[in-house]
Amino acid sequence: MTVYLPIAELSVNILIILGMGAAVGFLSGMFGVGGGFLITPLLIFYNIPPVVAVATGANQVVASSISGAITHFRRGTLDMKLGSVLLVGGLAGATVGVWIFSWLRRLGQLDLFISLLYVVLLGTIGILMLQESLRAMRRAKTNQALPLKRPGQHNWVHRLPLKMRFKKSKIYLSAIPVVALGFGIGILTSIMGVGGGFIMVPAMIYLLRIPTSVVVGTSLFQIIFVTAYTTMVQAATNYSVDIVLATILMVAGVIGAQYGVRVGQKLRGEQLRALLALLVLAVGIRLAIGLVVTPDDIYSVSVGGLSY
Repeated sequence: MTVYLPIAELSVNILIILGMGAAVGFLSGMFGVGGGFLITPLLIFYNIPPVVAVATGANQVVASSISGAITHFRRGTLDMKLGSVLLVGGLAGATVGVWIFSWLRRLGQLDLFISLLYVVLLGTIGILMLQESLRAMRRAKTNQALPLKRPGQHNWVHRLPLKMRFKKSKIYLSAIPVVALGFGIGILTSIMGVGGGFIMVPAMIYLLRIPTSVVVGTSLFQIIFVTAYTTMVQAATNYSVDIVLATILMVAGVIGAQYGVRVGQKLRGEQLRALLALLVLAVGIRLAIGLVVTPDDIYSVSVGGLSY
């Protein structure tokens, strides 16, 4: 059973696309991530042009982030002021990222750049997460206490100027690193089609020392608007958002997420992190293999930025 994707300009098996969306939705619900860093490589593996995969994959992130942000808002674990400052940097970064995306597309190097960026990013994140989760599991076996880094402990970030008081997070912090973090995540969102939560959440906890209770909800708040903005700009600038593909992925993702949440509640935190780390590493290794193995078709034809 096939369906034609008008922007990608190819026919795909709708069951495979539904399966991808449901699988990423399941993992999103299970691990609490947006899933953009998984759905984009999977679409590329299925021969969806990277231009379309990046721009359309952001829709999956928007859909999964909205419900999560609403839940955190109701629970009072969303810092609107902090999220708004992050959003300022995120929108600026997304604008710059779309310009870089268009520039690389004109040079004909976009596919290579996206693959290399994913290999480096997923490999680094996966190794760090796996090391941390294995240490946590060893500590759990020996009943060793975890040394805590309390919010409010100061580092060089807290000595920067332009300080603002974020009452919900109970911190007094310079706006400079917050805007800079949002800016960097905005660039990644435009170029890679990810929400960036898997980078933003650790940075907010360990670098900015923001309380964990408000980090996830605030991160989701920023991700919603930056990914939505990126999707609209990509559609207007590069004409690369495939609405048919996006709709199929979102419907399947919402269904898969419901089951993922139930499974995730039955596993311990360090086990979840270890499984996610292995998944991230597997995707990164698969992309790396694709970069070094000789393709079946050595030559490809590029029409309007889409490679065939």
